[in-house]
Amino acid sequence: MAERMMNAEEKALLQAKHRLEEAQARDRVKERKQRTRRLIQEGAILESVLPAASAMELDALRGYLEERFGA
Repeated sequence: MAERMMNAEEKALLQAKHRLEEAQARDRVKERKQRTRRLIQEGAILESVLPAASAMELDALRGYLEERFGA
């Protein structure tokens, strides 16, 4: 018999490990969604203040902002 039966303590430990991994995965998804929402809102603010931004290439926009704000 290559596999042995897990005792109750090993099962509980494995279940706890899986619950922790699932919680960490949920946290990563939540953080990613929050970041996406923030980036969308910041982009909307940028476009409302600088309407030409929506027509600019990203490199041109970056250059403009760096020149303008010295980043």
